[in-house]
Amino acid sequence: MNAVTGDRLISVRDTAAALGVSVATVWRRAAAGKIPEPVKLEGTTRWSEAEIQDLIKEAKSQRVAA
Repeated sequence: MNAVTGDRLISVRDTAAALGVSVATVWRRAAAGKIPEPVKLEGTTRWSEAEIQDLIKEAKSQRVAA
């Protein structure tokens, strides 16, 4: 966990796993602005785990009840 914000930064592979998509799809969605922007830190690219979880929660809340 990030001591400052309580938010962990995760890799593109972890982001892809959380969303259930491929790494390439994460990059495409990031480029299209469909997922939160990554954090660039010393030559690495990471996503906020909290923002990805919020994205998933939002998608779940917008489901239509069957």
